[in-house]
Amino acid sequence: MSEPARKKRMSKPQRLLRLLGSTLDPRAWAHLFKLVNYYNYSHVAPLRAMKIGPGAAISPNVYFSNPERITAGRNLRLGAHCKIWAGPGTGRIVMGDDVLFGPEVMITAANYRYNDGHPVNDQAMDEGDVVIGNDVWLGTRVMVLPGVTIGDGAIVGAGSVVTKDIPAMSVAVGVPARVVGQRQV
Repeated sequence: MSEPARKKRMSKPQRLLRLLGSTLDPRAWAHLFKLVNYYNYSHVAPLRAMKIGPGAAISPNVYFSNPERITAGRNLRLGAHCKIWAGPGTGRIVMGDDVLFGPEVMITAANYRYNDGHPVNDQAMDEGDVVIGNDVWLGTRVMVLPGVTIGDGAIVGAGSVVTKDIPAMSVAVGVPARVVGQRQV
């Protein structure tokens, strides 16, 4: 070990004092309070406002927006870091039974217009219901845009962007998503 590295190394009592000092630091506790508040705002409180059937397994870091317009059937499975955003006015998200989302799936029922002037934040939003049928599987990082219906039994491959309806029992992939096959039951 080089001489400078040996000098920088702390003794056990010094490390213990440093640990105690950091746990007593009020800034750390303030940050913890912010994290708990954010988690309650983005996950816990919305779950209370949603209509979800029994048997749901929802990752603790899923984010919901406008949860009063989100409904789901039984046995919903939402992977880590999913974002389920109903529209701020009328756009609903309706999910059937036995729906499975991989990690980082995003469903949105609203989209900003872009030809109504500047800035974009001041423009109206176009909203459309998103309906996801029973026994649907959306792979990792799938994005579903407003006004889309995904039929019963459909599978959407990872990384796809769904801009139009997907028929029942179809397998769809790509940007934009297109049907490439059918499920065999």
